[in-house]
Amino acid sequence: MSAFGGTRKNTASTARTECPATAAPGDSRSRQLRAMWIATVGGTDWPTDPSKPAAEQRKRFTRLLDTATAMNLNAVVVQIRPDADAFYRSPYEPWSAVLTGTPGKDPGYDVLAFMIKEAHARNLEFHAWFNPYRVAQNTDRSKLPAGSPARRHPDWVRTYGDQLWYDPGLPQVRDLATNAVMDVVGKYDIDAVHFDDYFYPYPESGDFPDAATYRAHGHGTRKADWRRRNVDTLIRTLSGKIHQAKPWVRFGISPFGVWRNKTTDPAGSDTHALQSYDDIYADTRGWIRNRWIDYVTPQLYWPIGDRAADYRTLVAWWSRQVAGTGVQLSIGQAGYRVGEDATWRKPEELSRHLTLNARHPEVRGDIFFSATDLARNRRGFAARVRADHYARPAIPPAAPPAGGGPGAPVPVHDVRATTAGKGAQISWAPAGTSGGDPAARTAAYAIYRRDGRGADCAAVDPAALIGTVRDPGTPPGARLTLTDPSARPGHDYTYTVTALDRVHRESPPARAATVTVNRG
Repeated sequence: MSAFGGTRKNTASTARTECPATAAPGDSRSRQLRAMWIATVGGTDWPTDPSKPAAEQRKRFTRLLDTATAMNLNAVVVQIRPDADAFYRSPYEPWSAVLTGTPGKDPGYDVLAFMIKEAHARNLEFHAWFNPYRVAQNTDRSKLPAGSPARRHPDWVRTYGDQLWYDPGLPQVRDLATNAVMDVVGKYDIDAVHFDDYFYPYPESGDFPDAATYRAHGHGTRKADWRRRNVDTLIRTLSGKIHQAKPWVRFGISPFGVWRNKTTDPAGSDTHALQSYDDIYADTRGWIRNRWIDYVTPQLYWPIGDRAADYRTLVAWWSRQVAGTGVQLSIGQAGYRVGEDATWRKPEELSRHLTLNARHPEVRGDIFFSATDLARNRRGFAARVRADHYARPAIPPAAPPAGGGPGAPVPVHDVRATTAGKGAQISWAPAGTSGGDPAARTAAYAIYRRDGRGADCAAVDPAALIGTVRDPGTPPGARLTLTDPSARPGHDYTYTVTALDRVHRESPPARAATVTVNRG
């Protein structure tokens, strides 16, 4: 709908008085997190073939990002530590075999830096997705690279089912996971740290083989409680370290969609499914109540009306859990299930999910699994979601950083609008940063359009958003531009621009600019 047009020198006066400092509607219901998971394990989404040249792999990744842009998404959640490995040069773990087919082999470029740069160029948030405990998708330890901590410390590793896992009860394992995450937080410009539902492994035949660890560290606690405490310790520790290092970087969890069933616990949901609290020792409800996480995205991969786990029931349950906590709720949507059976063959099923979400003000967005499914658009489900719910772009909900901050960023100034071919071009001058708070640094700009010649200082209407652009690090004296090709010839339009900081707090609007588009 819009395209970032670059920079040019400011050659005009900026003497006009700007609008009064009124608050922008930063928590409007029009604010939504719209994201997709990009899974890298097993060639799910990217890279699908590690034997391909790096240039071809990079092209494939940018095509997935273009899918996100075409869907009017505003974030991607990218798996960068799928199996105790790394998509970047790590002092702790080897390069991922997913990239080259060979564990530990350098792909020849900084994969994570590339992915972040390309996502931010499209003003997509980058959520770095880590798997804390999984080591390998097989049980052959000889395949682990020599530099892997799992190879150097075989006593940290357990065989369970057909995979290798780190033992979450070992302090050394929790330290490794913490160090791996914090290395990325410190070195890279990510927007969030993301975990999915893999903590202790899902139950298979027999119990997870941690009896010796329990004897050494359990200290008389019931084994189930001890396991939950181990996971709690990792989540609590990471939450504190992430927010201390970079208060604007959020910490999100995407758990299995059922915490506990009501038949087990009166506080649970009216469902009959696996229970993450009891089966994988993930007390997500407790993490919300303790405010250890900034957002939660339960994987509600069931249809509306499902007998075991009704989507309708679970959305209402999770909405009650986050109410009043400050933890943002988004919903994990099962794009991969479309076409699976009679219910999922209906292309409108996921659109119905988003319609139902709108009844719950606590729901602030959705994440779709996964990127390839959105791109394939089986049975037209993605096109249906876009037409019904994502026809216009959206800004993610404001998420004040840990410890607070001075508030909204400084407004832009000297907004201008001119004709550009059969469309319009909007330009503005950035106004710099707000004090010394890194979270308040301007990260992006939002452009709104009203039909006709409106008031210069009218409040922005979130539903009138036509696009956002990432701040490219504009030098002093430069201007930024955005082209609006959807502006119709012969019509008057009034444009307003605001600044957005790292946590989506929005500046007051700058004085608007009006243009009559050429008839060509």
